[in-house]
Amino acid sequence: MEISLRNKNILLTGASRGIGRAAAEALAASGARVAVHYNSNKEAAEALVKRIGNNSKAFGADLGTGEGPLQLWEAVREGFGTIDVLINNAGVAISSPIDKNDEEWLHDWGHTMMVNLNATAILCKKAVEHFKSRGGGRIINISSRAAFRGDTAEYMAYASSKGGMVSLTRSIARAFGKEGIVAFNIAPGFTRTDMAQDFIDQYGEGYALNDIALNRLTRPEDIAPTLVFLAAGMADHATGATIDLNAGSYVH
Repeated sequence: MEISLRNKNILLTGASRGIGRAAAEALAASGARVAVHYNSNKEAAEALVKRIGNNSKAFGADLGTGEGPLQLWEAVREGFGTIDVLINNAGVAISSPIDKNDEEWLHDWGHTMMVNLNATAILCKKAVEHFKSRGGGRIINISSRAAFRGDTAEYMAYASSKGGMVSLTRSIARAFGKEGIVAFNIAPGFTRTDMAQDFIDQYGEGYALNDIALNRLTRPEDIAPTLVFLAAGMADHATGATIDLNAGSYVH
């Protein structure tokens, strides 16, 4: 079965690398026009846009500020006119040991919540408003297995922010389904990305491999097809659900 996203405009945050880059490539290959969001890596984002085509476009925004998500949404609306699918993929994972001084620890916590949860919430709010006026739309939030099983002590903020994303997504699904709005969580486990490399450097690759059921770590390309499937409306009756893509390291 061919999955077509032709004539679909998709806003994808954190798209210049890792899971986001693989997702942008897969979405565009299915015909979507992708709004490729980046924070600081403009060169990589513009190179990706050139590669995937379909009149896709790069949009820069700092999601670590209250204004950044709003500026991003308005820029994409102005550039694309309409948005059919929102994929919140951008995130940070900051190692913040419990014995760090209170001021620094709280800063790490606040920044993690701003990027991972608050920015997601703001973009979801704008998407719901937009989708209600258009008869529906789809939201896909990239959470984490950490939302369900927790994480190491250094990454408590990360796990907590991802847990919030799960509840946010479920609430949207329950509240706005009658208006044609569906929402899903994707919960990856260890995925071979630049962000995960910091954890690997800290704990060792063996730690990650011993924690999964399969023979290799998940790659971004293992996650992208599920995003295409959901964005195309192939599983709308799973609205509110979480899809685990963690190589069997957490099953719930």
